[in-house]
Amino acid sequence: MQLRAAAVFFAVGSLPMSLTGQQPVVGPEDGSVLAAHDQDFLTIYNQDFAVVRSTVPLVLKPGTTEVTTTKVTRQLEPDSVVLRDPKGVAIQVVEQNYDAAVIDQNLLLEKFEGQTIEFQNVLDQGQQMGQRIVTTAGKIVRAPDNNGRQPIVEVDGKLQFQLPGTPIFPAKADSLLLKPTLRWQIASPRAENLNAELDFITRGLSWQSTYNIVLPEQVGASAMSLADVVGWVTIHNESGTEFPKANIKLMAGDVAKIEANFAMVDKFRGRLAAEPASPPPVTQKAFDDFHLYDLHRTVDLRDGETKQVEFMRAARVPITRKYEYDGAQGVIGLGEGLYLERTFGISTSPRKVAIAQEFKNSEANHLGMPLPAGRLRFYRQDTGGQVEFTGESTIDHTPKDGLVRVVTGNAFDITGDRKQTDFHADTKGRTLDESFEIKVTNAKEQPVTVSVIEHLSRWSSWKITKKSGEFAKTDSRTIEFPVELGAGEEKTVSYTVHYSW
Repeated sequence: MQLRAAAVFFAVGSLPMSLTGQQPVVGPEDGSVLAAHDQDFLTIYNQDFAVVRSTVPLVLKPGTTEVTTTKVTRQLEPDSVVLRDPKGVAIQVVEQNYDAAVIDQNLLLEKFEGQTIEFQNVLDQGQQMGQRIVTTAGKIVRAPDNNGRQPIVEVDGKLQFQLPGTPIFPAKADSLLLKPTLRWQIASPRAENLNAELDFITRGLSWQSTYNIVLPEQVGASAMSLADVVGWVTIHNESGTEFPKANIKLMAGDVAKIEANFAMVDKFRGRLAAEPASPPPVTQKAFDDFHLYDLHRTVDLRDGETKQVEFMRAARVPITRKYEYDGAQGVIGLGEGLYLERTFGISTSPRKVAIAQEFKNSEANHLGMPLPAGRLRFYRQDTGGQVEFTGESTIDHTPKDGLVRVVTGNAFDITGDRKQTDFHADTKGRTLDESFEIKVTNAKEQPVTVSVIEHLSRWSSWKITKKSGEFAKTDSRTIEFPVELGAGEEKTVSYTVHYSW
C-alpha cells in the first residue's frame, strides 16, 4: 500500500518510477554493490510516460558510499527519482547525478578533445597486392557534434576540417557511458544493508487501446447488427531500455502532466474469431479518478518494440447504424450572438450523408468494462464470409453504461441537398423568418431511415411555424427530422423558423 500511495502522489505532481538492472553494478571507487531485483513494475499512462518500480538491495558503509546503476532509461526525469526504504529507514542522498549520454563516435571524440589518437584507413592496392591498413596520428582540436559541426584535427602540424580516417580509441574509454547512468552519494552513520525502493518517471513508454468490430453480412434493411468486438492494448517502448521481466499495469484517464502529449503508436494484427473466448486475462478497477488495467502477467518488453495484449472480447454486441444528413455542418456554431446576414448557415459545398455507428457499453450488451480511449475499426463480412474494412474512428474514455457513437464514413447511395427558400428580417419589429427545403434521396435497394439535422443558431429564441413532418428537439438549437425512405425513393423536408429578440 505504501508503494501505491507514492504512485498516486506523483501522478498529479511528479510521478514516482523505478527501474533496476539484472546484474549487480559495482561502484567504481569503493566496491559498493547496487544489486538489481529481477522484476520491474511498470504503470504506463496513455500520455507517453510511465512509473517504473523495483526493489534495489543496497550495501552501505559508514560515512559516504557511492552507488551506481546503468539500468535506467534515456528519457528518465532526474528530478522524479525516489530512493527510499519501505520499512522507514531514512536514506540520505547527498548527491545524485544522471548522465543520459549513450556512447557514439562524436561523444568519444569530444571526450578526447586536446588529445592525439590514431585514425585508420584501408588502402586498396589492386587485385595483386590486396588491401593495406594505414594508421595516422591526429590531435583532436575540436570534435564534431550531431548537429553538423565540423571537426578540426591537427595532422603533421596542419589543421584539417575532416577526420583523417576512422578513429581508433584507447580501451580505457569510460565504460559507464555505454548506457545512461544514475549515480548517488549516500550518507550513512553505520554499515547498512537495505532493500531500497527505486522509483522514477520516464518518457518513451506509451499505450493505446484498439477495438476491432466485425459485423455480420448485411441482410435486409435492418439498422441493427450483432457484432463481435475484440479489444487490444498496444504498448510501445521507446525509452531506450529493455524490460525483460516487467509486471505491467495501464492507467487510463486524463492525468495532469506538464508536458505535451506524444503521438501514440497503433498496429493491427491477427484475424478476429466470431466465437466467444475464455475470460480475458486483463482486469480493471477504479483507481482514484482514473481506471487501472492490470495485465496479470510478466511481459518481455524490448526497446523499440510494439507489443499487443488482448484485454477484452465480446460476442453478439448490438450495434445500430444510423444515416445522418447535416446540411449546415461546419457552418453553424460560430459563437453566441444575433446573426442577420441572409447567407449565414448556408453551405456553399454539398454535404454528404454520414454513417454513424453506436452501441451502449452495458453488461446487457455483453460489455460493461470501462473502455479506455482509442481507435475503433469496423469490418463487415461479405456474402463469401470474408471480412472487409468499412471505416474507423476514435472514442474518448467511456465509462460503464456510456454510449459509444462514432462516424465511420459517408453513404454512397444516399444523398441530400439543402437550400434556403425564404428569408425575411424585420429589424424594427425585431423578428426574422427563414425557410428551408432539404431533399433526401435513397438509391439503395433497401429502405432506410435518414435523420435530417438542422441547426437554429441565428438567435436563442425561436419557434417552428411551418413543418412538413414531425421533428425532435435534440438541444436548445438543434432539431432532427426522421425521414423514412423506400428503395429508390426521394423525399423533401421543409420548415419555417421564426426568430424574435
